Amino acid sequence: MLKDTLEMFLFLATELTLLFLLISFLVGVLQSYIPPAKIQRILSGKKGKGYVVAALLAAITPFCSCSTIPFLKGLLRAKAGFGTMIVFLLASPLLNPVIIGLFVVTFGIKVAAFYFVVAMGVSVIAGVLLEKLNFERFVKSEAYIEPESSCGAKSCGGAKVETNKWKKIWNTTWKDFKKVLPYLIGGIAIGSLIYGFMPTEFIAKIASDNNPFAIPVAAVIGIPLYIRAEAVIPLSAALAAKGMGLGAVMALIIGSAGASLTEVILLKSIFKTPMIIAFVTVVLTMAMSSGYLYSWIF
Repeated sequence: MLKDTLEMFLFLATELTLLFLLISFLVGVLQSYIPPAKIQRILSGKKGKGYVVAALLAAITPFCSCSTIPFLKGLLRAKAGFGTMIVFLLASPLLNPVIIGLFVVTFGIKVAAFYFVVAMGVSVIAGVLLEKLNFERFVKSEAYIEPESSCGAKSCGGAKVETNKWKKIWNTTWKDFKKVLPYLIGGIAIGSLIYGFMPTEFIAKIASDNNPFAIPVAAVIGIPLYIRAEAVIPLSAALAAKGMGLGAVMALIIGSAGASLTEVILLKSIFKTPMIIAFVTVVLTMAMSSGYLYSWIF
């Protein structure tokens, strides 16, 4: 168990560090070519168009719950619509192409379609509601501010403009990374401990069909049990084979993919506590409702 914990910690620390730096840098590059006003206009479309665009963008981005954070920071600095940002935050890790493809292969196209519709529908509804309830006030003011670059006005002129542009983007990326590093390491450490010391037999037992609270239990377990999209579907299939109810399997997948403990901790660098509570509540509600609905339909 200790070996599994250490291996998971090293794997996640390396993977998420590289992902965060890479995605933050790419977002910075995109922002240098796409004016913030254009991003704001696209994701703040009238008659709900922005929500649809955000959901579709989420469906084609292969992000896990943690690697969504740097993209979210970029949207905040571009002053995109708050509701559309929430749609992207919720839907991106749930609807990424990897997890949908694995759903089709493992559980069939009907189950995959059910999962897609529920995840997208709840994400859009949550984005609309949280914007209407003015949850934007729970975004930390510093989340909108781009870190100062070490490139001064004099050194950024002439033939060095292009080089200094890349340097500025990297400086912003690195400063963002240093801010979230304590949250990242803390979340990975806790998630790795849970992963290493919580056997699958135990999860399958407490979330079996015989337990009337199996679906809520599976949804709650899924959040601290951080599992990448590539692993959560095969693991869920194994748990189902060990006796875990299929409704509970659906709840576990959404809980795990939608709001890992590491992501929740990382969100502390962007949101105040009420917004984080609202985010976790939405994911748990989505996980449990989809589990019960799945059990009823299938």
